[in-house]
Amino acid sequence: MGQSIFPTGVTNFNPSKTWSGYTLFNAKNEGTILIDMNGKVVHEWKDLQGFPNKMINGGKVFGSLRCRKSSDAYQDYADLTEIDWDGNIRWSFTHNEEVTDQGIGKTWVARVHHDYQLEGNPVGYFVPGQETKDDFKKVLLLTHHDRKIDSISPYPLLDHVLLEIDRDGNKLWSWSTLDHFNDFPLTDEQKNAIFKNPNFQSTSNEGDVFHINYASYLGPNKWFDQGDQRFKPNNILMGSREAMMSWIVDHDTGKIVWLLGPDFTKSFALRKLGPLVGMHNVHLIPKGLPGAGNILALNNGGWAGYGAPNQTSSTGMKTTRIDGSEVIEFNPITLEKKWSFSAKDMGYKSPC
Repeated sequence: MGQSIFPTGVTNFNPSKTWSGYTLFNAKNEGTILIDMNGKVVHEWKDLQGFPNKMINGGKVFGSLRCRKSSDAYQDYADLTEIDWDGNIRWSFTHNEEVTDQGIGKTWVARVHHDYQLEGNPVGYFVPGQETKDDFKKVLLLTHHDRKIDSISPYPLLDHVLLEIDRDGNKLWSWSTLDHFNDFPLTDEQKNAIFKNPNFQSTSNEGDVFHINYASYLGPNKWFDQGDQRFKPNNILMGSREAMMSWIVDHDTGKIVWLLGPDFTKSFALRKLGPLVGMHNVHLIPKGLPGAGNILALNNGGWAGYGAPNQTSSTGMKTTRIDGSEVIEFNPITLEKKWSFSAKDMGYKSPC
């Protein structure tokens, strides 16, 4: 059998079509790596994991030093840690929950996963005039918590909990997704599917009903400036990959004040926007950037949703499937799609 050769690294760099900068990413079994636009390694933080990694001014990087074994927990990280350019630990948080891990015994863990935001910046990337300083006083974490709620499902459940802490690790505020289960517009068919199989994970023996993979502050925005209280800057936009929903949590009341999904047929605007499946990195574009006030998201495709069994789902799980991914920008009030980009826009055939 002949061999196929695939190029790696930077294969095409056109400075006239890019915003030159640096890319920070996590390399499995290696650590956190910073590269320039030509693919040259600028710096490496050995063994620092990222789910994700984020950098603040001064070359300080955030990530985790230990991923818990899948037999102990599902997609759980033991800590959120800040490391400086020279590899020194500057700050770390673990004291969310005391657990017993294989090979370690009793230990405190953060149970952080998928997303976190540091005071000063609502979204974790460059925002004009909104910068995280090294003396940050508050952190928003997306964390896990084990639950047993028989009215939802007889299986053990994995809750997704928003947690705010101060710099000393004191808990300031929290919000549980499963506590608000009945606040979501789930049909009886959807609840029945969840009851029978709440996205059961065999490695951790529990159901990950919602699988939340993004959470960010709204930050200063034009909608709040115009009087829309749903868009208070300290409110939080988050969402469920599994249940095909995105929503805004009012930080002051804990209520869900804006929601998208899971039914994308209820209005003409929703039908025109189309089903958003496998959503990642959904956030409000901050002030000072193009499209400020719109929502930017990776509509990642694949599968999502609960409901009645159908021709592609015999169990009522993963009831909606889409081949292909796209980045989309849409108005959160009118739901009008303002911009999108997919492989088709680069000349490739769909799906891609």
